[in-house]
Amino acid sequence: MLSPPNFLILVLLLATGVSSLTFKPAQKRVRSEEFVGSHREADPDLQGGPDFPHLQKREVDPASLYPEHNISVPIDYFHNDTSYEPHSHGTFDLRYWFDASYYKDGGPVIVLQSGETDGTGRLPFLQKGLLHQLAQATNGIGVVLEHRYYGTSFPTPDLSTANLRFLTTEQALADMAYFAQHVVFEGLEDKNLTAPETVYFGYGGSYAGAFVAFLRLLYPDVYYGTISSSGVTEAIWDFWRYYEPVREYGPPDCISIHTKLINVADNILRNNTKYTLQLKTAFGLEGITYDDDFAQVLSSPIGGWQGRNWDPEVNDPSFDEYCSNITDPSFINDSSAHATASIRELLNAGGYSNDASALTIPMSNFINYVKKTYVSPVLDSDEDQTLDQAYSTHNQTYYNLDDLSQGWRSWPYQYCTQWGFLQTGSGVPANRLPLVSRLLTLEYNSLICRYAFNITTPPDTDAINKYGGFDISYPRLAIIDGEEDPWRGASPHSVLAKNGGNRTSTIEEPFLLIEGAVHHWDENGLFPNETTATVPPAPVKGVQAQEVGFVKAWLEEFRAGKP
Repeated sequence: MLSPPNFLILVLLLATGVSSLTFKPAQKRVRSEEFVGSHREADPDLQGGPDFPHLQKREVDPASLYPEHNISVPIDYFHNDTSYEPHSHGTFDLRYWFDASYYKDGGPVIVLQSGETDGTGRLPFLQKGLLHQLAQATNGIGVVLEHRYYGTSFPTPDLSTANLRFLTTEQALADMAYFAQHVVFEGLEDKNLTAPETVYFGYGGSYAGAFVAFLRLLYPDVYYGTISSSGVTEAIWDFWRYYEPVREYGPPDCISIHTKLINVADNILRNNTKYTLQLKTAFGLEGITYDDDFAQVLSSPIGGWQGRNWDPEVNDPSFDEYCSNITDPSFINDSSAHATASIRELLNAGGYSNDASALTIPMSNFINYVKKTYVSPVLDSDEDQTLDQAYSTHNQTYYNLDDLSQGWRSWPYQYCTQWGFLQTGSGVPANRLPLVSRLLTLEYNSLICRYAFNITTPPDTDAINKYGGFDISYPRLAIIDGEEDPWRGASPHSVLAKNGGNRTSTIEEPFLLIEGAVHHWDENGLFPNETTATVPPAPVKGVQAQEVGFVKAWLEEFRAGKP
């Protein structure tokens, strides 16, 4: 079985903003000898005991605490829609997990939609974070529900393009409604815990955030209220604005240097091509054949912005590490000092002769970072892999694989057919320097659509935006976003939304922006003895408290018979 090559990880990272790459925590400079491991030693004081059952969970793998269950659901809910032909009358197992340790009669069921990933990655939220907080505060049942075509929830025997036809948001929304109307929880078989007799709430972040917003709109009699966190409710084909929050909120010195260095590369690759091989060789990437693949690798470090998180367990430090490298006033790798003549030549060829002195050290440190982060792991590995094999998007061989082990196909199929969200450098207006290379065009970023699925036209974003897009609104639909989230530009908090993304927040329709936050920061949480005076940060704690407050208010409305 082949595993996804590095080029596919980079495609998903850059084309969809998914922070898939992991990096070792480093000190200020990324030197090979300075990488340090990071793990939290077990603290006997936090192992818990009979009086602290939820602290006891900390030392246990969530998968062992919450056994997986399956509910049989229809493969095809829409037999009048020709796009699903040939139709299916079959069923498949949709996986879910639940925690009823806080449940009391009359409590709600709170379903976290796991979205475009294996649902096991969401199990920690049954232990800590907003889902856990809501279940505890309302005496409810917390549920993690897997999305069709992810994890083990596959309706078809393979992931061929023909068999992916049932992978649409509307089919998955129908799954979540069907779940609420038919589930029987193990150990609670004597209770009717289905909607609408039992009140159901939904939560999701990112794609899943948009998903539960649509859920509230389409199935209001099934889900009494939903919370859309960082919900990308506006599908956009060319989402060049993805990186604009990085420009606005990132460290100014880092952003200024980074955009200039990317522009140096672009000027050579597009206008002064006789220096292309020298440029690739400087980075150790002369083994990459296609210029756009090379530009993609150089653009990758900035993608770590989305992975920043207040929760140290999930935080991706790579963006800060990268910035600390290119803004360091001294050469990180002493041997780079001997290459200054070649670096200056490249800066001159890239149109920065006037800034060559100021950019020599940053360019040197950029080169060093790319070599340590992207080149050495490939060339020094035991897999005998070439750089083209690792990073080329033009290698069609891998795209032909479509057995069930090729789970990478699911999300690209969704964005190729309905969602878009390709982050280009070419779409950035000419009057500003892009944060990623202008060689990252729609054509390049959509190669995966053509090669993997034979899709050569833009996605049907109208199939998504018909639900309201930027301006989606509905009673008991909460909109939560991060101030610095790169996905904010596809959410109701976008400046492109009505009134510039400003609404009055109410209990009936909460509309909250988390100060300083990135991507669905409200979802995470800590065990009680892990918290400090500053972690979680006050804006996160404040919004989570408001979320608990308005969900409790919604619960009282349900009990009072409010439709």
